[in-house]
Amino acid sequence: MKAIVYQKYGSPEEVFQLEEVVTPTPMDDDVLVKIHAASLNSIDWQISGGKSYFLRLLSGGLLKPRQKHKILGDDIAGQVEVVGRNVTQFQPGDEVFGICNYGAFAEYTCVTEDNLVQFFAPKPSNLSFEEVAATPTAAISALLALRDNGQIQSGEKVLINGASGGVGTFAIQIAKNYGAEVTGVCSTSKMDMVRSIGADHVINYEEEDFTKSDQCYDLILDVAAYRSIFNYKRVLNPEGIYVCTGGSMGKFFQAAFLGPLISMRGNKKLGSGGMAQPTHEDFIFLKELLETGKVVPVIDRRYPLSEFVEAIRYYGEGHARGKVVITVDQES
Repeated sequence: MKAIVYQKYGSPEEVFQLEEVVTPTPMDDDVLVKIHAASLNSIDWQISGGKSYFLRLLSGGLLKPRQKHKILGDDIAGQVEVVGRNVTQFQPGDEVFGICNYGAFAEYTCVTEDNLVQFFAPKPSNLSFEEVAATPTAAISALLALRDNGQIQSGEKVLINGASGGVGTFAIQIAKNYGAEVTGVCSTSKMDMVRSIGADHVINYEEEDFTKSDQCYDLILDVAAYRSIFNYKRVLNPEGIYVCTGGSMGKFFQAAFLGPLISMRGNKKLGSGGMAQPTHEDFIFLKELLETGKVVPVIDRRYPLSEFVEAIRYYGEGHARGKVVITVDQES
C-alpha cells in the first residue's frame, strides 16, 4: 500500500516521503480499514515539524520517530475491508469514521475492535468521506471542552478564541446547538465565514483586544491561547469558566497548572481541556449532529495523498479556515 512515511523531524520537504509499505495484517481482534480520506490536526504539525519536544517525548521519539509511529495521522473515514476472527460488531463493507491513533495517512490501517467501538461511529450517509474525515478530533475536542470542561448551559454568553480553525468552527456550531450566544474571535479575512456557521458576534483580533473590553462571558473556550491567563480571567463573569485547548505550549501549561491555583480564590474556574476522554456515545452524538445538519464540517482545502507535503506545509502556516483534508482514495 501507499503511505506517507517519516523517519526524522524537520521541514515537510525533508521529512515526508510517499512510499510503498506492507499492508497491515489484522490479528484476531483487529479490523482492517480501507481509508478513503483523512485530515490534518495540529499534533501532526507539532510533532513532525513544529519543534514541540514535549509532544515528541509523549509520542515516544524525542530524537526521531518510533518505528510504529512513522505514519502520522489520527482522523480517518473509510470502509471495513477485513475483520479478525474474534470481531463480532463489524463486517466488511461497513463505512466508518473516527480516530485511529496513528496511521491515517495511508491506504489502509488496522484498528482493534475495542478502539473501533469507542472512537468510531458509522459514517452518515448524507456526507462524503472527506467531510466526515474532517470531523473526529476537532469536533470531539470542541464537544468535550464545551460540555465536560466548560459545563455549557443554554443562554450563556460563550466566547471562542480561534474560531476559524478546525476546533473553533465545530465549537461555534456545537455551542449554538446547546443554545448559547456565541462570540467568535478571528482575523479580518475569516469574519464572514465565522458568521456563516452561526456566530452571533464576531471580533476581529487585528483591531480589537477582547480581554480589554467591558463585555464579560460565562464561558471562554481558548483554541489559540496567546495571552496571560489573568487577561482572560478579567473578562469572565462571576462563576465563569475558562477552558484552554490550544495555542502556544507555554500558555497551555499556564492554564493547566496555574489555572487551578487561581481558581481556588473566588468562583471563577480556569484550566485546560485535556482531561476529559471521549466515549462511544460521544461519537454517536456527533454522528447525529452531522446527519441532521446541526453541525457542518468546514473544509478549507483538499489534497491527494501524493501532495501531502504541500498540505502540511500549508497547514503549518496557520491560515487554514476549518480543516485541511487528505483524499486517499480518489475513486471513492
